[in-house]
Amino acid sequence: METTSVLMPETPQAPQKEKRKLPRPRLPKTKKGKKRLKWGIIAAAVLLGGYWFFIRGGQENGLPAMGQFIPDTVQRRDLTSAVSGTGTVTPIESYYLKPLVTGEVLEAPFEVGDRVEKGDVLYRLDAKDAEMSIQQAELSVRQAQKSYDDLAGNLTVRAGGAGVVQEVLVQRGDLVSPGTPVAEVADTSTLTVTLPFHSADAQNIRAGQSAQVTIGGTMETLPGTVESVSSAELVGAGGALVRQVKIRVSNPGALTAANSATAAVGDIACAGSANFEEALRQTVVAQASGEVTEVHVTAGSKVSAGSALATLGGTAAQSSLEDMAIALENAQLALQRSRDALENYTITAPISGTVIEKNVKAGDNVNNIEAGALAVIYDLSYLKLEMNISELDLSKVAAGQPVDITADAIPGEVFEGRVDRVSINGTTTNGFTTYPATILLEDYGGLNPGMNVSADIVVEQVKNALSIPAAAVQRGDTVLVPLEGCLSPDGATVLDPTKTEERTVTLGGGDGEYVEITSGLNEGDTVLVPLQAQGGGAGGMSGMAVAAS
Repeated sequence: METTSVLMPETPQAPQKEKRKLPRPRLPKTKKGKKRLKWGIIAAAVLLGGYWFFIRGGQENGLPAMGQFIPDTVQRRDLTSAVSGTGTVTPIESYYLKPLVTGEVLEAPFEVGDRVEKGDVLYRLDAKDAEMSIQQAELSVRQAQKSYDDLAGNLTVRAGGAGVVQEVLVQRGDLVSPGTPVAEVADTSTLTVTLPFHSADAQNIRAGQSAQVTIGGTMETLPGTVESVSSAELVGAGGALVRQVKIRVSNPGALTAANSATAAVGDIACAGSANFEEALRQTVVAQASGEVTEVHVTAGSKVSAGSALATLGGTAAQSSLEDMAIALENAQLALQRSRDALENYTITAPISGTVIEKNVKAGDNVNNIEAGALAVIYDLSYLKLEMNISELDLSKVAAGQPVDITADAIPGEVFEGRVDRVSINGTTTNGFTTYPATILLEDYGGLNPGMNVSADIVVEQVKNALSIPAAAVQRGDTVLVPLEGCLSPDGATVLDPTKTEERTVTLGGGDGEYVEITSGLNEGDTVLVPLQAQGGGAGGMSGMAVAAS
């Protein structure tokens, strides 16, 4: 200690000032009074020297002055690092029920506060108009289907019955239109002849009886079968009353419609003759326009009912068929739209949840254009919070992390949530990007949708970590450790901040207020914490930076 500088106020220079006519202090005139004055001057000089050494000298060495440190003990703590933010809690899902159709409400079997399940009927509207539209659409589909089937079927020319092709009237490449003859088909395997019998005799003849048929000219007889007996009487030759009896015979091969015959049923003879009739003779004509693309038979071909004789096609025929197909599809779509519209007259709950609004009741009329929400449903099985995460913290946040949530509206309570997902669809404002994170709360107590909350996403936790206040760390990795004589006997006050040493430490994680020490200190050691960092102006790591500056 520089004693000379401390005692400088006692040099003879002081009395010289009194000779310059300055007011003289009133001092005791006794020797005891002079002695007290001398010791006061000495004490003031000592204090002045102490200030110069500890305050000014300490600051020149980069250390806070005496009284600017407080001691703190190295101890174990649970450290939690979190990413914080704010937001508004909302239901996990909400739905505003709006009508898609117009009509009178017939039923509305629910009330505000009711729990509804997905699919429950909430409103039923009068659907008479929709039901009539469906009937009209069904008729349109039937008509379009028939038109398509008729055209598609008519592109194949078919025989009307079994027989033998007598003549083919078209050939491949011909253009035909509806009514154009395509082929002659006749069935000559079975012939019939219709003969007059006297009315009194005909009454004794029944269908199915055997008959003898005599061919005119050759007088050859063939067995036959009565096919029918007319109930009407006609006037025959000579004015006698007759009835027509139709008899069927098998053609031995040479008979034609040009041959005539008579017949007898038992011992009852006919009263005249008649020509044979073929069982079938048909000129098959085209029912649609088109080009003959295929002829399937030749003269003499045996055919059955429905056998294909020729096929029509070509560009015009295919175009007409495609038009019919399009018309059919349009009719089917119109029918489906009508059926879908009918479903809209029964309004069901789109989600499971709680009804929080009911704005329309039975008897009201709703308009799908002007109507607002018929009802509002909240799914309150969870609440969710959308919180923006800074691009600097994005890598720390992941799905599943716990979240501590507080609300000013419910002081003193902490609600537990978890990160559900973090979107990578960020929003950039003034060169800074944030990303939305969705947080779910299953047990949300008294929180209600719409409340503003604060959230801390716990991104890291260190249990039982050896730690010190973050403000005690100097220049990144050093701390001040008190030596002997630095602290008061009770260890609570710094007496001499010059009796310290700097010690390098290795840091781990931290929570902003405390930092983990992985090496360099032991549990129970004491470190000095800058007082300005503890007092308020600069706290945590900011306080550490101020103390080291």
